[in-house]
Amino acid sequence: MAKIVALINQKGGVGKTTTAVNLACALTEKGKKVLLCDFDPQGNATSGVGIDPRTLDPSIYELIIDDDPDVRAAVIHTEWVDVLGANVDLAGAEVDLISLPRREYRLKDVLDKIRTDYDYIIIDCPPSLGILTLDCLCAADSFLVPLQTEYYALEGLSQLMATVRSVQRSLNRHIRIEGILLTMYDGRTNLAVQVVEEVKKHFGDRVYASVVPRNIRLSEAPSHGKPIMAYDRSCRGAAAYLAVADEFLEKNA
Repeated sequence: MAKIVALINQKGGVGKTTTAVNLACALTEKGKKVLLCDFDPQGNATSGVGIDPRTLDPSIYELIIDDDPDVRAAVIHTEWVDVLGANVDLAGAEVDLISLPRREYRLKDVLDKIRTDYDYIIIDCPPSLGILTLDCLCAADSFLVPLQTEYYALEGLSQLMATVRSVQRSLNRHIRIEGILLTMYDGRTNLAVQVVEEVKKHFGDRVYASVVPRNIRLSEAPSHGKPIMAYDRSCRGAAAYLAVADEFLEKNA
C-alpha cells in the first residue's frame, strides 16, 4: 500500500513542483511504483512530464467533485511516472468544496481507491494554505517541505508548521513530517549557509543531507516537458535529485 507524501510550501517559487516531479521520476527510475498527483491549479507538475493540462478528461478536479469517480481510468501513464493531472479548473474547487460532504477528505477518498497500486504517491500541493492544501494534508501520511535557502523562508516555515499542527489536532492526527529539503542552494553566500544552520538547529536530522543547488538546467527542463534526468542527466540538478531519492528511500526502508 502506497505511502502518500505531500510536497508543501505556501510560498511560490521554492522548487516545490520541481521537487515533486523529479523526486517522483527518480523513485520510479529506482524501481518503485509511483503516482504523481498534481493538486495545484497551475498544472505545472502535469506539464512538467509532457502532458498538456488543457487535454485532461477527467482532471483531478472532476475526480474530487464526483462522489464515485473511476480513478484508475483517469491515471495517465507517461514514460517516466504515472500521473493524475490538474488544470485551471481546480481553482474553482475552493468554492465548490464548501458545500460538499467530507470536503477536507475528497482527495483522500480519491487516492484511497488506487493506493494499493503504488509504493508511493507524491502530491504537488498548491502554494497556499487554503482548502486545497488542507485536502492534501488530510490525504497524506507525511509532508516534505522544499525550502529555499533565503531569510523569509524561515518565517514561512513557522506558519506552515502551525497549520500542520492544527491539522494534526482536528483532521489527520497521523500525519508526520517527512523532512525538509533545502533548494536553490548557493554555498557561496553567507545567507544560504546561515539559513541551513538555523533550519538544522530547529529540525535536526529531519533536514535532508542532500541539497538541491541553483541549476539552470533544472529551470529549463519543465519547458521541454521532461524531468531533469531525461533532459540532462549529467547536470548537477539531476545528480541532486537522484541523491534525494536515495535518501528518501533510506529514510523509508
